[in-house]
Amino acid sequence: QVQLMESGGGSVQAGGSLKLSCTASGYTGSLYCLAWFRQAAGKQREWVSRINLGIISYADSMKGRFTISQGAAKNTLYLQMISLKPEDTAMYYCAAASDTGHCSPFETDYVYWGQGTQVTVSS
Repeated sequence: QVQLMESGGGSVQAGGSLKLSCTASGYTGSLYCLAWFRQAAGKQREWVSRINLGIISYADSMKGRFTISQGAAKNTLYLQMISLKPEDTAMYYCAAASDTGHCSPFETDYVYWGQGTQVTVSS
């Protein structure tokens, strides 16, 4: 069983920066596909970024502003965000696919989810 927990959210002004963390616990040896999603109030959950065996992808709207990375132990996931905009306000979730699943931008690929950390960007 795998547990994920996000941290690092908070309230920042537009143009500011924030770094989110996600720590995986339990059996993590087979976790190769990790991703960040976000969900604004009243909106559908959207894919932000993923990392799979070192290969990184971003949603187009996040390119150049967000950076995904892993810690040396491979069980910690980060999302560095710069030049934040009010439209970035959302609950941010980390997620992991199963060891037999695909690794895509579709949330149905992900079976392990954290509880989320709130990011609020004010004007």
